[in-house]
Amino acid sequence: MNLEIVARQKKAMAAAGLDAIVSISPENVAYTSGMVVPSQPLMRWRHAICVVSADGRAAMVVVDMEETTVRGSGVAEDLRVYREFVEDPIEKLCDLLVDFKLAQAKIGIEMEYLPARDHGTLKRRLPGVTLAPADGIFNDLRMIKTREELSLLRSLSRTTDKAIGDALKNASRGMTEMDLAGLLLKGIFAGGADNFKLMIIATGERSQYPNVGPTERVLRQGDIIRMEIFGVKRGYHTGVCRTAVVDEPTGEQAKIWAKLIECKYSVMDMIKPGANAKDVYQRFLKKFAALGFEPISFVGHGIGLFLHEEPYLGRYGEKTLEEGMVLAIEPLVFIPGRFGMQNKDMIAVTNSGCELLSDHTPTDDLIRVS
Repeated sequence: MNLEIVARQKKAMAAAGLDAIVSISPENVAYTSGMVVPSQPLMRWRHAICVVSADGRAAMVVVDMEETTVRGSGVAEDLRVYREFVEDPIEKLCDLLVDFKLAQAKIGIEMEYLPARDHGTLKRRLPGVTLAPADGIFNDLRMIKTREELSLLRSLSRTTDKAIGDALKNASRGMTEMDLAGLLLKGIFAGGADNFKLMIIATGERSQYPNVGPTERVLRQGDIIRMEIFGVKRGYHTGVCRTAVVDEPTGEQAKIWAKLIECKYSVMDMIKPGANAKDVYQRFLKKFAALGFEPISFVGHGIGLFLHEEPYLGRYGEKTLEEGMVLAIEPLVFIPGRFGMQNKDMIAVTNSGCELLSDHTPTDDLIRVS
């Protein structure tokens, strides 16, 4: 298990009056254990489970198919293995809780992830256990990254940014969006990512659509190219978006882009410990208003084991920024029927301000594709 994160969980348990905390979603199992159990995110019924008790004991439940992988990683000394199709992983969890003398305890668990059938099994097998929702505890803990998490996200941010920048550098008129996708994926994996999520390649009139994948559309003169991808490593995500134009931008496009970059630097100037997330968004709105377009409900969000995490820099965000938070900030414009532009960067909150993690590709001017 990740000892620093286990220590943080113990402190959170003490504050919440819990005797143990159980992670069962792929994201929080990766957070607690320090590894992604390969097949867990693909098959919801194939549970991997981590248990951490208030006195610091830790154990893990995994399917027999993944036993050698988990043992080989060294993340858990106490490993309970269930046979797929024969044994119920929740029954194995119940046995573990009994072994830990927690059959009458108050247990925190991810209620937003736990299937109703599994909740029923826990209540039937351990009627003396009080189950408490732990989703908010995990969300709050994950907002502040450890040094190890920051190092991983810093490296992966550059990998993701470089992959997009290099793909655009090698793009040309006559290529298809699928060709761009091939260049992008080559760069992502060559740079050391082990996965990716939500690849968006939208050109020309398709650039107005927020979350669309690549097609056989051919690049033409004057096209806007919007490219976004979430590089993934050890379950952690870094989201970067870059916008380019084929040949020269119009005066309107150049003006909009300049304002978006002005918004980017304005938001970065406001990001520091003690800043209120909603205040950052409200001040962004004043800068964005000059464009005359309707903004989305946030300009940035936390990121890590989920694509979107707290805090949100948005109209509904009330969190206070703290050192160690990692954010994706994304000033953007979608003009219906015409085009869209977006610049998304990875930002870490430092002790005195912020650090730009996705710093490989210059974005002050629109990227040109010839």
